[in-house]
Amino acid sequence: MRLTPFVLLFASCSVFALPNQMMGSPAMSDAAALAAIKAAPATPPATAPQAVIEPQVPVQAPSRMFGSQLFGGAFRHSAGIGFNPDYQISIGDRIALRLWGAFIYDGQLTVDPQGNIFVPNVGPVTVSGVPNGELNSVIANHVRRVYKANVHAYAALDVSQPVKVFVTGFVKQPGLYGGIAADSVLSYLDKAGGVDADRGSYVDITIRRGDTIRKQLNLYDFLLKGRLDLVQFTDGDVIVVGPRQHTFSVSGEVYNANDFEFGKSQISVHDALAMARPKPGATHISITRRQGSEKTSEYYPLASAGNMTLDDGDQLNVTADRYPGTIQVRVEGAHSGEHAIVLPYGATMADVLAKVRANSMSQIDAIQLFRKSVAERQKAMLALSLQKLQETAFSARSSTKEESDLRTREAELIERFVAKAGKVEPKGQVVLNEKALQTTLLEDGDVIRIPEKTSVVMVHGDVLFPNAVSWQQGLNVGNYVEQVGGYNQSADKSRLLLMKQNGEALPVSASAKVSAGDEVMVMPKIDSKNIEVTRGITQILYQIAVAAKVILDL
Repeated sequence: MRLTPFVLLFASCSVFALPNQMMGSPAMSDAAALAAIKAAPATPPATAPQAVIEPQVPVQAPSRMFGSQLFGGAFRHSAGIGFNPDYQISIGDRIALRLWGAFIYDGQLTVDPQGNIFVPNVGPVTVSGVPNGELNSVIANHVRRVYKANVHAYAALDVSQPVKVFVTGFVKQPGLYGGIAADSVLSYLDKAGGVDADRGSYVDITIRRGDTIRKQLNLYDFLLKGRLDLVQFTDGDVIVVGPRQHTFSVSGEVYNANDFEFGKSQISVHDALAMARPKPGATHISITRRQGSEKTSEYYPLASAGNMTLDDGDQLNVTADRYPGTIQVRVEGAHSGEHAIVLPYGATMADVLAKVRANSMSQIDAIQLFRKSVAERQKAMLALSLQKLQETAFSARSSTKEESDLRTREAELIERFVAKAGKVEPKGQVVLNEKALQTTLLEDGDVIRIPEKTSVVMVHGDVLFPNAVSWQQGLNVGNYVEQVGGYNQSADKSRLLLMKQNGEALPVSASAKVSAGDEVMVMPKIDSKNIEVTRGITQILYQIAVAAKVILDL
């Protein structure tokens, strides 16, 4: 809320309590504020509460400009940059001096307006203008003029002179900022809020003393090469951040996908890529140029594009146009050969089987194929089914209060079911047909699992004691369910699944024959008065059973 001088004076001299609606209004006019004050109660409270309103800075999206990450507050609180051998001692600096031997002294000496320090029993020593790296030897030489022997000296710069430096130009908060003479230019820029990422320059920063330009800085030298020229500041020095110069944008297969600034009218693609740092797999670049109302595109191999140039506003996209020559698949399970096989691009399952070294326990006729892209697709389809289920459950209408309460409880159950089902990770198994192995193409990263011969049958789902049962010739699904205690009360006896080792999922009846290694899954019964909800949950349960080999319930 903006207060006029009258309102500010009134608030400081009065103890009236303002109405809540006035305090909560962020854009109240002066007339409205005065009217609210007049309408306030005439009797003042015993104490006037004081409210401190912190200014709220709007949250801004991070800038794409390379260099904007520099100024987040890390430099503004730094106390100097440590030992700088080229720093020249100035008036006001404090020097720590120790003398030992025949004469002992330990203290701090301040450089006086004449540029001297007064060393006890030695006298004034001129140190102004002496490089920091030579300070100890200069003072030690003066001490030895008085004490020829048995007195030793050690001197070091303790605290640099406090100074105030102007920071202006295209920074967020131009002003006069205090520090010490040895502080870096980054410290003063950070205190001023940093370079304005939308308008300021990171490559054109000038340090001036009066009419003299003392230093020109390019912050990209610090960011990319770790080079930062050290500057000794004095009172009244001015740091000027120039306006934004030329820019280009980089995207794609690079480590630094940013907007970059450059000082000349053009920059070579070689220099641009040195700043963007392409990833190892990058092969080509495309350049989009905008000149007036026209837009043109160019495309070059990365190896031959170094001599091309970029203009202001160009967009550089680095791509990885890789053409697979070979693929690698992993072979797991019961076999005696290698676990990783490299095949030519376009190889089939038959090519893998020709390289697999089966052993006595290999179940080659039940070979399994797992694929990452199939698992991702199964996950996406499951998420879509869960979303439809939620929409159906939450959009159901109720005609009575009892029915409404029932719908509410049902919706809560479905919400928990959706949360549980959303965590299921499909396996991505591809159902293989033994007659089509010659035409089943493989993808890079496929996992081929050769099952081990087994003599058990897994029975799980809505049965009393889910377990593995020894396989016997001639037994059917119902027989195996009886061996694990029979069906639960919530079991749907009409929804039985028989999972084959090769990934086939067959809806069967209790009389279906079972082979060694099969899995029997008993689905739960869905109790809902909403037909659409029942159908949706049933479909999802089948999806999860087939994709992840697990049974969920409500």
